Amino acid sequence: MTDEFEQVILVDEADEALRDGDKWQIHQDGLLHRAFSIFVFNAAGECLIQQRANGKYHSAAKWANSCCGHPRPGEATSVAAARRLEEEVGLRVPLTFGFKSRYVAYLDNDMIENEIPHLYFGRTDAPPVLNPDEVQAVKWVTLEALAKDIAHAPERYAAWLRHYIEAHPAELADWRSRV
Repeated sequence: MTDEFEQVILVDEADEALRDGDKWQIHQDGLLHRAFSIFVFNAAGECLIQQRANGKYHSAAKWANSCCGHPRPGEATSVAAARRLEEEVGLRVPLTFGFKSRYVAYLDNDMIENEIPHLYFGRTDAPPVLNPDEVQAVKWVTLEALAKDIAHAPERYAAWLRHYIEAHPAELADWRSRV
């Protein structure tokens, strides 16, 4: 399924589903929708981050967290998260729900992210297997080094990763030690 025809779940501020909508149109109109973001850590406590593929319709070539996306209508968010983690970076990792966040970001190509993402956490030392349509590179980095580099060069990073690092540093550090 290509991005242009994929459906996402529109929600209200309480994250209650309202209706389905075209992913492309939702991002053009900036409508509130459900999403997920995954942070995978290794045994050393480093976080896997990915550099989005050059062909992505927004935030191309920017660094993002381990995986992110949108559940499909009728798909549990946890199922969508596991599915996309395997599709993007080839990892099958037990994921644990951590918390929800909320943000709005104005992106390139006149796109707007207006999301309530569910954040999931996992741990693995398995090597990622990249889907080149989604990801062009990955690296393991500490949260502290990531925060420092985001402060130094925010333009290299996806808006949502900047949001998580800036708005939820204690929660991310806590989950790093839990999984």
